[in-house]
Amino acid sequence: MKSLRKTAICTCALLVSVPALFFAAQAPSPVRQQPGAAAQDPPLSDAQAKIIVNSNLVVLPVTVKDRSGTLVPDLRKDEFRVFEDNVEQNIDVFTSEAFPLSLVILIDNDLKDKDAAQVQASLEAIIASMSAEDEAFVCRFDQYFYKGKGFTRDQDKLSTELKRTHLDDEPSVGTPGGPFNGPSINDHSATDASSIDRSTQILKGQPTKALDDAVFAAAQLLHDRPRSRRKVIVLISDGVNGKKFNKFKYDDVMKVLLRENIAVYSVAVQSAYLDRRISPLDRTVSPLIRYADHSGGEVYHATKEQSFEEFYGRLTEEARYQYTIAYIPRGTDHAADYHTLEVRVKREGLNVKTREGYYTGSLPSGNP
Repeated sequence: MKSLRKTAICTCALLVSVPALFFAAQAPSPVRQQPGAAAQDPPLSDAQAKIIVNSNLVVLPVTVKDRSGTLVPDLRKDEFRVFEDNVEQNIDVFTSEAFPLSLVILIDNDLKDKDAAQVQASLEAIIASMSAEDEAFVCRFDQYFYKGKGFTRDQDKLSTELKRTHLDDEPSVGTPGGPFNGPSINDHSATDASSIDRSTQILKGQPTKALDDAVFAAAQLLHDRPRSRRKVIVLISDGVNGKKFNKFKYDDVMKVLLRENIAVYSVAVQSAYLDRRISPLDRTVSPLIRYADHSGGEVYHATKEQSFEEFYGRLTEEARYQYTIAYIPRGTDHAADYHTLEVRVKREGLNVKTREGYYTGSLPSGNP
């Protein structure tokens, strides 16, 4: 995987909210979706329409923060410079407007008891971080990947699904869709797994986890979401990853994330930073950090339940209010499979983050 040298590197510092007036002026409606009502996207802006119509545009969500980690909302188009393969590009589309989110909430189902309880208590706070135009798809993983019921903007349905997500039950044994030990799973017989939706099957306690495969599968779910939406994976995990149990390698997964313009926002449970295998001091080791850094996302590390709840709001706020820059590539080798990306700002003292590149060649396919 080629790495991009950024002019400013964003650390894992906590994100401080932008002044409330800025967000109040642009925020999507917080009104809850009425049960049974048809969900409709808001009318497209001129910038969103151009992005959808012109498939030749390379679209970059760009996050800009100051040294304290506060989002910078007042940059102009002429303050940005974009480089593809070290060749400066002309910016064809620029906007700072809010985009609705398509979220895959990817929850680690094989956590230590204390971490599982912490995550469990925080899950419904995800709903409070969403706007009426956002949609979410709840999934879980351990050695296998388990899809939920699909994308929904109905916050009541999402609340019900999150309430059914249990991470602190006794370990179960089996393969996806197979029989499980124990008396019951979410009030269903554990000996009749066919009647249980995969989103509610509890597989805590597997001997290892396939985190790379889970991120790959989550990315596949976002493939068909329109370019008028931000595509985001919220990865809640301790970062433990049994590499030999993964069908797809890290580099394969990154190709899909960069091709699909998907950002990973990692929420690390408390034990993640106590595990020497995923030290926060070594950004080349932890998959939580690597996926976030290279896809243009962010990493949050919680030490208590309140931190989790706060992070959900911060990450959706950041993803929704990124700058959007789009351009038609000029002066580069169009036959190349991979192109590096770099975004700079003329204003000093700011940290800039976007995806590190994009792919145009063939991508890995198949199911994990």
